[in-house]
Amino acid sequence: MDKSSNTLSIRLIKSGIGKPLKQRKVLKGLNLNRVNKMVTLKDTREIRGMIKKVFHLVEIIGE
Repeated sequence: MDKSSNTLSIRLIKSGIGKPLKQRKVLKGLNLNRVNKMVTLKDTREIRGMIKKVFHLVEIIGE
């Protein structure tokens, strides 16, 4: 199994301004604090659950 299959690249495409506090905290937990910022995180159940909470604000670039 190569390294790329264990990571997710996520980019923030919409701002968290005006969104519920829980969603803003999830974005902070994912280290997405600016629009168009991209992060690479491990592909775990916890991360996928966080992405599911803010799916309308982020874009998954690569799996």
